[in-house]
Amino acid sequence: MIVYPNAKINLGLRILSKRPDGFHDIETLFYPVGWSDILEILPSGFSSGIRFKISGIPLPGCSKDNLIYKAASLMQERYDLPGIRIHLHKQIPVGAGLGGGSSDAAFTLKTIQRLFSLDLSFHELHQLAAQLGSDCAFFLVNKPALASGKGEKLTPVSLDLHGIYVLIIFPGFTLDTGRMYNIARISTKGMSLKEAITKPRNEWKKYLINHFEEPLSRDFPVIQKLLKHLYASGAWFASVSGSGSSVYGLFDAPPRNLSLPQNYQTWSEQL
Repeated sequence: MIVYPNAKINLGLRILSKRPDGFHDIETLFYPVGWSDILEILPSGFSSGIRFKISGIPLPGCSKDNLIYKAASLMQERYDLPGIRIHLHKQIPVGAGLGGGSSDAAFTLKTIQRLFSLDLSFHELHQLAAQLGSDCAFFLVNKPALASGKGEKLTPVSLDLHGIYVLIIFPGFTLDTGRMYNIARISTKGMSLKEAITKPRNEWKKYLINHFEEPLSRDFPVIQKLLKHLYASGAWFASVSGSGSSVYGLFDAPPRNLSLPQNYQTWSEQL
């Protein structure tokens, strides 16, 4: 069974407080995009175990640390499943704020459910996803949603960007999410994202704020340069996705006059 775990962008991200458990309460809006990995999951023919192969973009760490492996192990142990063979062809940049690892994990849960005809409720899948990562649950539904708490509490929104062009730029370096939370500002000031997205889109730049953007632009000047480049190329909104390092722009027409270094990765599509 082959599936295509997709990325997401964040329309705004407010860090509201630090929790006693060390995590942060946030407010953000997840929007799915088409940049995707390729994931194949099949029964291995063995009575147990997970055989996991990775191609494409190299991933750090050992296989057992990967969220796909953890998701498969969770399903295997919980539901007494036989051996599983998994092949991931990695295309979404790692450490880029695009949610690729969380998407891979969520698609693993959904695919194993289908592959072995498990009669699981959405609530059960949601609970499993929450054990793997704060934004994994979003990819179970894969529709625009406001996220709160650690990112796991989702409220559907009727935001429709159909027909809008998106361009995502990965500048070739990864960022550690934990480190970024340590240097980003925490504040409840400003307009909520729920209200901000109701504003005319020419006001999004003013109200749709990502709290990671300021420290990223300060510590990595290329981020601010890319955001200015996107606006100069016709974007009506540009921002960092998640905690970076990717940035994106939203356009009414295909982006123009873009010249980027060869080591940058880009993705563009009409939503």
